[in-house]
Amino acid sequence: MKDPYSIIRSPIVTEKSTYLNAEANKVVFWVDISANKSEIKKAVESIFNVKVTAVNTQRVPGKVKRMGRFSGRRPTRKKAYVTLREGDSIELLEGMKA
Repeated sequence: MKDPYSIIRSPIVTEKSTYLNAEANKVVFWVDISANKSEIKKAVESIFNVKVTAVNTQRVPGKVKRMGRFSGRRPTRKKAYVTLREGDSIELLEGMKA
C-alpha cells in the first residue's frame, strides 16, 4: 500500500465543500491522480481515525493558461468526495502534512 500522506494531497476548503461538510457529512480532498477509491478510503481512515462509508472521485482536467505570449498548462488533478459515518467528523486542517 502507498503512504496515506502521498494519496491525500490536501483538503479543499471552498464554499461548496464547507456546505457539503455541514449538510451531508462529506469532506473534499485533492488526491493522487493514480489513487483508486479503496486506497483513498484506507488513507482517510488511517490518517483521521474515522469510518468512511463512500468515496466519489472526479478528474479535473488541466486548463491552458497564458501570460502574454507565453502559454502553459495546469496539471490534471483528481478530487475525492468522502462521505463519513454519522457522528464522525474531521477538523480539516489537522493531521495534514504541508
